[in-house]
Amino acid sequence: MNSLFPYDNILTGVLILIVGFLFHWIGQLISVLNWDLAMRLGLQEKKAPPEYKVYEHGIAVADVALGWIYAIAGVGLILGADWAFKLAWFPGVILIYHSISYWFWTDNQKRAGHQLQTNSFRISWCLANLIPGILAVLVAWNAY
Repeated sequence: MNSLFPYDNILTGVLILIVGFLFHWIGQLISVLNWDLAMRLGLQEKKAPPEYKVYEHGIAVADVALGWIYAIAGVGLILGADWAFKLAWFPGVILIYHSISYWFWTDNQKRAGHQLQTNSFRISWCLANLIPGILAVLVAWNAY
C-alpha cells in the first residue's frame, strides 16, 4: 500500500473520529433525541426561523443514519486495516459534501436576511469538514 506521508492513515482516522463521529454523529444524535438540549449546547441555532428546523432536523436524521460509518472507518484507519482504506471513501465524500452544502446553506440564509453564524465560524466549519474529507479521499485513493 502506498501512503501520502508517514502515518497518514492514523492522522486521517483521528480527524474522521473527531470531525465525523464526535461533531457530526454525536452532535446530530443529540439534536435528533432532544432538540432543545441541542440548542442550549449550541449545536442548533436558537434564532433560526421555524421553517429552517424542518431542514435542519432532516439533515440531523441523515447524519445519524450514516454517521456510525465514521467510527468504523476512523478506528480501522488508525489500526491500519486494509478494508478501512476502502471504507474511508464514505466519510471523505460525506465530509466534503458537508463542507460545500454548509457553505451554500449559510450563504442562502444570509441572503434571506438570517445571518445565524459569523463569517469566521462559517469559514472554520467549512475547512474543518473539507480538510479531513479531502485527506480521507486522498488516503483512500492512494492506498491502492
